[in-house]
Amino acid sequence: MKLGVLRDIKANEYRVVLTPQEVATIVGDGHPVYVQAGAGVKAGFPDAAYEKAGARLLETAAEMYAEADFLVKVKEFEESEYDLLRKGQIYLTCIHPAAHPAEVEALLRSECIAFTAEDTHRYGSPNCEAAGKQGALFGLHHLLSTNGGKGKFVGGLAGAPGIQAVILGAGLVGKAALQVLEALGAWVTVLDINIATLRDINRQYGDRVHTMLSTKENIAALLPTTDLVLNCVKWPKESKTHLIDRSMLKLMEPGSVIVDISADEGGAVETYKETTHAEPTYVIDGVIHFGVSNIPASIAKSASQAYAVSLVGHIRSILNNGVAEACRRDGFLRRALTVYQGVLTHEETSALQQRPWRTPADVLGLDPQACDPAPPATGTRSPELLQTKGG
Repeated sequence: MKLGVLRDIKANEYRVVLTPQEVATIVGDGHPVYVQAGAGVKAGFPDAAYEKAGARLLETAAEMYAEADFLVKVKEFEESEYDLLRKGQIYLTCIHPAAHPAEVEALLRSECIAFTAEDTHRYGSPNCEAAGKQGALFGLHHLLSTNGGKGKFVGGLAGAPGIQAVILGAGLVGKAALQVLEALGAWVTVLDINIATLRDINRQYGDRVHTMLSTKENIAALLPTTDLVLNCVKWPKESKTHLIDRSMLKLMEPGSVIVDISADEGGAVETYKETTHAEPTYVIDGVIHFGVSNIPASIAKSASQAYAVSLVGHIRSILNNGVAEACRRDGFLRRALTVYQGVLTHEETSALQQRPWRTPADVLGLDPQACDPAPPATGTRSPELLQTKGG
């Protein structure tokens, strides 16, 4: 099977999905690897390094789609790529299918096989760690007076207190953000709905970090004295409510900052809208909003290295074992199967887009009892499940 590493074309995206080190390993497995020219340059991996690792360089995306059996990249498919998708070709990238119906339609129409990478991570995505840590630093950057913020130093100065920060959600993203802010001396309050998680934070940080149950009322009580809010909650896409609605912005002082790391329009923060690294912020009711959806691209080398380590096992398994056997062996890869030869296999996308779907095990002809188990990627359930092929 021939593998292709595409150059990402999303605005301000600098990461690459595999570094030369992983490419050398895959070449060592006996698989030809094609790399689109410039794919890793902005992450610090020159074309020559991929050639030294045994890859062949191709100039254009069209050549890559024509040559490779299996293509990998970092971010969603752009509209300019839709016509390049072809029947039977395998793709692994962050599709975020539930939020991108046009992209899903293009994938289904092509009759390709596509995995959404964000659902493949058994131990949490390295992009979540990167987004949490760097998102905290972006928040501090935009609190500076020179950037329109309140002008407060994170850890305070003699006679001047440090910032008050609120972290919504204590999953991998929130804990990563907390690690940075606490180390720099911020006064941090973490809110979550999982009491066991809050206890773990108390044990680790003691009285240096406050914890509270995540409710709209508790958040509202904190906002008048909060300088920086980091939203790290993966909000249910079908929900019509918010943790911070527009009226709550008036509780915050001008120059305060909200960094929505989860980057969900219509999500936990009602006033969130996507921005880019080129124009990362906007102001509503005096509150600075940072809305960049690909925060890890700003630390492209580190993020690429960590991401490659996380994905290379899945990529090698597909190359060495084929799609069906790779999915049987790893439930997290199986649950990430999004479309299979014209059939939707992603439950959350089915629920939110009202599309019929089949389970990955069904379309692959696998016995569920013989498959490696994995929890559902989200709590969203769909009533649109089609009967099994034999039903």
